[in-house]
This record gives sequence, structure tokens and C-alpha cells, in this order.
Amino acid sequence: MAETEIGMSTDNIKGLLLALSSSLFIGASFIVKKKGLKKAGASGLRAGAGGYTYLFEPLWWIGMITMIAGEIANFAAYAFAPAILVTPLGALSIIISAALAHAILQEKLHTFGILGCALCVVGSTTIVLHAPQEREIESVKEVWHLATEPAFLLYAAIVITAAVVIIIRVIPHYGQTHVMVYISICSLMGSLSVMSVKALGIALKLTFSGMNQLLYPQTWAFTLIVLACVITQINYLNKALDTFNAAVVSPIYYVMFTSLTILASVIMFKDWDGKNASQIVTEICGFVTILSGTFLLHETKDMVEGSSQSLSLRLPKHEEEDEGLDPEGIPLRQLDTLGPK
Repeated sequence: MAETEIGMSTDNIKGLLLALSSSLFIGASFIVKKKGLKKAGASGLRAGAGGYTYLFEPLWWIGMITMIAGEIANFAAYAFAPAILVTPLGALSIIISAALAHAILQEKLHTFGILGCALCVVGSTTIVLHAPQEREIESVKEVWHLATEPAFLLYAAIVITAAVVIIIRVIPHYGQTHVMVYISICSLMGSLSVMSVKALGIALKLTFSGMNQLLYPQTWAFTLIVLACVITQINYLNKALDTFNAAVVSPIYYVMFTSLTILASVIMFKDWDGKNASQIVTEICGFVTILSGTFLLHETKDMVEGSSQSLSLRLPKHEEEDEGLDPEGIPLRQLDTLGPK
């Protein structure tokens, strides 16, 4: 695989550019959709009160199309670069949203929010510079072989068993009081869905290059796994958002989803094979830096300069709607993608 002067393979660079463009599109889509929601709310029943006038607002549809373009770019990024590189870069969409909200919507960005953005940039740069190279894969059968090795089968079995136990035994007792319950299911199934999305992306990339992978049953098996996992994610993420405030759900979901996705990728695609301890520790430090920036940005997004007020971790879900305030915030990309519109 050809490498550039900075030591990254051409496939990794393609994946990086796709991931960055995905963050740009998705981050911008939040702002465009919010502008559309505000414009629609000025002439009819707003979305937070149960209205659907935004469906007739062209600006909201432009934002929706922009978000879909971003998700397509994100899907394609997994076909070229390892998940350990692509997934953490999702935090950059938060920076873009925050910056555009400050410039366009006049939503003030606290000094600590700016620091959070800077931490996300530093962490992302660290991961990009130390990311593993993408494996050379010539058939979807190779991906299936990786997915059926004992180590990943054990991981998948643990994930599915844990999800089933949580659904059957834990949700009836703690689903309405503990935010981790619903988010755990979303994150566990999300890690499997990303692995399947990557496999499907590789199959399509090979197909477009002239090696038809649609003839293999493995391609369609990965497609079914993607559908099953995503449907499960949507279901329980909606429950989490309906039960708890998005300001609580967003950072916790991002941490759990990204952490489990990186773990799944390391097990299935052996991303850290051939890397020394210092490289692995550097990547982990980059990821922790992104997490720190994400939490800082979310915890201070409702603060104003000169205020020491912090965001409560137990905000009622419908408090803002009850007070007549605009509930639309700047959610993480996963929440905006999988959550209800």
C-alpha cells in the first residue's frame, strides 16, 4: 500500500478526508436545520410542542440533505480507514456546530467551550498522526473470516448476551431511573453495527473497483446485521432521549459508543498489531483528550461569561419545553442521526 511523505497510506488519507468532510456536513446540518425549525416555528406550531410545520420549510430540508451527505461520507470513510481513526473524529462535528452556532445563531460560546474545542482538535490530530494503516483486503470473505475468529466471536457473544440481559432483566426495574441502561444497549449494539458497516463499505468499494462482492452471501449477511443493530440502536436511543435530557445522554453515549467501537475494531481488525506500547498509549491519550474536550464543551454550552453555573446532570427531559424555551441544542452526530427528528 502506497504511503505519503507524512507516513499515512493513501487509503488512510482518503478515509481521513471523508471523515473530515462528514463532520463538516453534519456539523453544518445542525445549524441549517435549527434555522429552519426557528423559521417554521415563527409561522406555526414549533417542533418542541409537537408541530410538524418544519416539514414544509425548505431550509430544514436543506439541512436534512446536508446531514445525509455527511452520513454517506462517514459510511465511505469506514471503507478506506480503520474505525479507530474514523470514529473519534465524529467529535469534530461538535466543534463545527458550536462555531457556526456562535457565528450564525448568536449562541455564545463560553471560554471553557473554546478550550473544549481546542482539546478536541489536539486529540484528533494526535489520533490522525498515530493511526494504524488500513488492512489490505481483497474480498468480503476475508472480512467474514476476521469476524468469525474466536476472539471476535467471544466479543460478539458477550455483547449480545449483555444486551439481552439488560433488555429482559434490567430495563423493567431501572430503565426509567438510570441513564446508563438504555445507553449501554445503544453502545453495545453500535459497536457491532460499525464493524458491519465497515465490512459492507469494503464490499461496495471492491465492487465499484470491478470485483463484484454482491455475489457472496457474506455481503448480505453483513447487511442484515447492520439493519438489526441499527434498528435496535434507534429504538433504545429514542427511549433514552425521551426519558433523559439530551445534555446528559449526549456525552455518555459518545464515550461508550466510541470506546466500544475502538475495542471491537482492535479485536476484529487487529488495529494495534505491530504497534509498540508508546504508539498505543499515544493513541489512547489522543482519545482521552477528545473525550475531555467533548465533556467540557457540553458541560459549558449553557454557561455565559462571568458565570460559574454548571450544567446539572439530572435535568428533567421536558423542563425547557415546559418553560417555553427553545429545546433545540447542538447534539452529537450519533444522536442527531439515530434520534427522532
